[in-house]
Amino acid sequence: MADPAPLVNHIYTADPSAHVFNGKIYVYPSHDRETDNQDNDNGDQYDMFDYHVLSLDTIGGKVTDNGVALKADDVPWVSKQMWAPDAAEKNGKYYLYFPARDKEGIFRIGVAVGDKPEGPFTPDPEPIVGSYSIDPASFIDNDGQAYLYFGGIWGGQLQCWRTGKFDRKAYDTMEASGDEPALLPRVAKLSGDMRSFRTDVQDLIINDTNGKPIHADNHDRRFFEAAWMHKYKGKYYFSYSTGDTHYLIYAIGDSPLGPFTYAGRILEPVQGWTTHHSIIEFQSKWYLFYHDTSLSGKHHLRCVKVRELVYDEEDRIKLVEPQPYVQLEPAKLAA
Repeated sequence: MADPAPLVNHIYTADPSAHVFNGKIYVYPSHDRETDNQDNDNGDQYDMFDYHVLSLDTIGGKVTDNGVALKADDVPWVSKQMWAPDAAEKNGKYYLYFPARDKEGIFRIGVAVGDKPEGPFTPDPEPIVGSYSIDPASFIDNDGQAYLYFGGIWGGQLQCWRTGKFDRKAYDTMEASGDEPALLPRVAKLSGDMRSFRTDVQDLIINDTNGKPIHADNHDRRFFEAAWMHKYKGKYYFSYSTGDTHYLIYAIGDSPLGPFTYAGRILEPVQGWTTHHSIIEFQSKWYLFYHDTSLSGKHHLRCVKVRELVYDEEDRIKLVEPQPYVQLEPAKLAA
């Protein structure tokens, strides 16, 4: 099969969080831009400063760029790097969750509120109390309880919070290593107003198939970044990126708070360094939104794509068609 085309090619987009609101698909990506920053493990090359919301009525149909929904200059506490966002709806209001560096250079998670899924969004003046690191992902269960999952290693600073307090020196020691349990994503219940945590932040336990914690040296399975949660047949599917091994993988549990057990891979490595995704059901089919660098050929200039998913007889996730391994030649960004 041919490699899927980017959803849009007039801007660079990445880290797509897709949701179905009012019968349409809305995609909340980060917005890559050109930069002279060199690639490094802290992610300085990812110099995003605003968010555009994309929408489409059908998979494969016209994609609308609804313009800037929120920008760094709108948020008093932000210094730079508005990375991968997510969104949620409750009681007719729409909530945009976003990570960014505060004035001290520490990643926090903010929330902004809008009346429409495409925004514009008005940010709260301070980040969510108790939040840190990157890649917030919201999930609202059938009982109406909302959760926020987050965390990312290296540039996302999760390794700096191993003691519960921020340790800037932990950049040097990076992540856990060897037979030590891998660093884990974080989760907290959201309050009724969707703008604060109603519980303490806790680790989201991910075990290997032997029932024991995944080791830090198992880079093919350990959590790195890009949390996402969805539900299928009463089970909770937590998916994430393995980071430097470039897989999208998932684990299954009986509760949104875990524990989860490794279940398999969703996506093999694609062109580019990072992998970040979302999974939605739309018109009785399931879809994976993800990104690669086929539009630019540069790690920090990515493009969002979509593939169809199915579940096998054991409720395991599969791509509808095998993943292509021949990448497109880098194309020029459209004017």
